[in-house]
Amino acid sequence: MSSFDSPSPYVCNRLADTAAVYRGGRWWLDARSGAVPADAELTQALHRHAADLAAANRAVAVMEQA
Repeated sequence: MSSFDSPSPYVCNRLADTAAVYRGGRWWLDARSGAVPADAELTQALHRHAADLAAANRAVAVMEQA
């Protein structure tokens, strides 16, 4: 799984089991009816949340190796 710490503009990742998708260098809210770009405030929150999830995944991986 790729990290959102420094997301690539070419990577497309869904954030956990949410409607938030990082695609084309920006966050989108994706639903069956279509997708809309996230605004600046939501983008900041999604970046923080994705970075926190990536850090938690790394911490779990380290504990599993111990």
